[in-house]
Amino acid sequence: MQFGDLWMIYVALNPIHKIAISAVPVIFAITAHEAAHGYVARYFGDPTAAAAERITLNPLKHIDPVGTMLVPLLTMLVGGVLFGWAKPVPVNFNRLHNPKKDMLWVAAAGPGANLVMAIFWVILSKFAPFMGTLSLPLMLMSMIGITINIILMVLNLLPLPPLDGGRIAVSLLPQRYAWQFAKLERFGLLILIVLLFTGILGKILKPVIDFALGVISLIF
Repeated sequence: MQFGDLWMIYVALNPIHKIAISAVPVIFAITAHEAAHGYVARYFGDPTAAAAERITLNPLKHIDPVGTMLVPLLTMLVGGVLFGWAKPVPVNFNRLHNPKKDMLWVAAAGPGANLVMAIFWVILSKFAPFMGTLSLPLMLMSMIGITINIILMVLNLLPLPPLDGGRIAVSLLPQRYAWQFAKLERFGLLILIVLLFTGILGKILKPVIDFALGVISLIF
């Protein structure tokens, strides 16, 4: 069954069935993203996330009632770019071995985890047709898993602090420019919310998301 056919079936579902299909892939996409930040931060010298027991795939450690549950639910029901967040994993960049350089790898770990999760769901989708009565639910769940992970990967790579792409940009920019760019962080979430609800964010992300989904479909 083609991706477009699955999406039409999903759109036709009632809200309760949509939530049931989407809950696992959405929650684990967000929690894997955050856990990856903590794991890589520990690798590069900062044990803050480990001390807070946040290097785990246990969703209860990462769930933010608004960002992980309410916002994704609302955006899923009203349409547009599926959007959400978990409780940020605490990272003390000053404790990294080389703070400015290592910041890049800590930030990139989240989108990298989403790419790995997307590939996992692609693999599961290949086995789903052989699962009998579970075939269609698993194919729909895999479709959502692939989609949400690609969306989170692309969204977080936007060069806007405090998104991962913003931190990557701070790491790569020369020191004098990085300091000035980092000051945007205090306004970053507000800018992101405005872009989301004005529809601008969707217009920015959609071509990149479609391209990434196309690449994955070609490879797998």
